[in-house]
Amino acid sequence: MKLKAFKAAFPYTIPIFAGFWFLGLTYGIYMNVLGFSFVYPMMMSLVIFGGSLEFVAAQMLLSAFAPLQTLLVALLIQARHLFYGISMLDIYNNTGWKKYYLIYGMCDESFSINYTVQVPDGVDKGWFMFFVTLLNQLYWVTGSTIGGLLGSLITFNTQGLEFVMTALFVVIFLEQWLKEKQNYTALFGVLSAVVCRLIFGSSSFIIPTMVCILFLCTVFRKPIEHAGEKE
Repeated sequence: MKLKAFKAAFPYTIPIFAGFWFLGLTYGIYMNVLGFSFVYPMMMSLVIFGGSLEFVAAQMLLSAFAPLQTLLVALLIQARHLFYGISMLDIYNNTGWKKYYLIYGMCDESFSINYTVQVPDGVDKGWFMFFVTLLNQLYWVTGSTIGGLLGSLITFNTQGLEFVMTALFVVIFLEQWLKEKQNYTALFGVLSAVVCRLIFGSSSFIIPTMVCILFLCTVFRKPIEHAGEKE
């Protein structure tokens, strides 16, 4: 059962591997440049497992001790996971002890796969999602660790590598758009993002966007469910 789930999950994580390894290497190199041992990016990747937050945390480690400010920044950066968690309540149900790791290890990429993928017939859904989450975290941890170890030896220009993950999400969005006949939720997301980007600016629009999406999906819940039943 476990091996079958692993074999089914692994192909879905290959694009994540490409992005996470490059970004993980970049993060490890960045930590090395700041003067940290490889142990720091390795442990932060294991414990925090939040790419953008880890980059910010690197600067916080060099700043004055400010626990309240650190807590608030961490909550703001990772607030989107509150919405992810609400979306996964039913999906993570009946997964046993694996549910705790699935909650702990959920990142943007694992959420995208576990929320949208159709688990192959004969494959245990809980183990499938577990291996998706575990593999994605291993990619990030190993990339960060290797970057920290080899940071002083790597001198190539890594500017622009962060676009790999943006491209990945564009592909996932297009795949879902083509698969679904009714695209209400996708349109809500695009509309909310555009409006909030214009109102709040590029640095502060993510949380308002998610609030708008949640509001619209709640208000139009019945039409969305009715459209889903027709499909």
